[in-house]
Amino acid sequence: MSTTAPVMPAAFIGHGSPMNALERNRYTRSWRALGAALPRPRAILVISAHWYINATAVTSMARPRTIHDFFGFGRDLFAVDYPAPGAPEVAAEVEEIAKPTWVGQDVDSWGLDHGTWSVLTHMYPDADIPVVQLAINAMKPFDYHLELGAKLAPLRASGVAIVGSGNVVHNLGGIDASQPDGGFDWAQRFDEKARAVMAGAPDTLPGVQHGPDFETAVPTPDHFIPLLYLAGLGAAAGRGADVLVEGYAYGSLSMTAYTLDLPGPVTVENTPGSGALPDEFPPDGANI
Repeated sequence: MSTTAPVMPAAFIGHGSPMNALERNRYTRSWRALGAALPRPRAILVISAHWYINATAVTSMARPRTIHDFFGFGRDLFAVDYPAPGAPEVAAEVEEIAKPTWVGQDVDSWGLDHGTWSVLTHMYPDADIPVVQLAINAMKPFDYHLELGAKLAPLRASGVAIVGSGNVVHNLGGIDASQPDGGFDWAQRFDEKARAVMAGAPDTLPGVQHGPDFETAVPTPDHFIPLLYLAGLGAAAGRGADVLVEGYAYGSLSMTAYTLDLPGPVTVENTPGSGALPDEFPPDGANI
């Protein structure tokens, strides 16, 4: 008698400020609770907003370095190390899935950026699960990323957890430090629109780029595109995603996170906080 392994859940995390790596707030507590709720993965494939290049690439080194790709924060944040191993065999699987699109195996130039480790340091604080990053190809349209997300679905059946990391609303030029837990009207409208699409028809997510609030909410696509990968996985599974946690930061960031096929509910404390801003640089110059 044969048994079928359960399909590994997938997620999108609104990661916000890099300081969330060190802080304990309702967002980081939800990430920690998510890691505890997931079956133990064979490996984790992360699509991070912060590896946004003019190519499709995947990390394939055995020991990816921890990249501190930001400015203006304190020494404690720059001292964070997330020494998770890589997974060259998973990188090869990703490369095979993505054909005929060219995929380069990166053996030495990248590693794990803060879009990855600021989240995983809460989900898997022991850093003992192999991690691979898939670059966002900046030359490709939204439909490409949605379709690639769907193509990655077989990895879930082989024990790979797929995590997108960005922010649905990410307008650093519009940040208002007086609203640490607030969202502008346009930010809330766009976030709610995306939420409705993710719940009911994730395959139509690229269409939100034609809505009235898109250009303000998504002035650059890097942080939005990781959500398209979860939408593609949802489309491949024939179902929508669930909200893990929702909220706003500094007026112009959405902290909403989603899960797909999580086996049970995750309880999140309703405490304030969304990651401190840098002292020395404006947010739009600090790469948050």
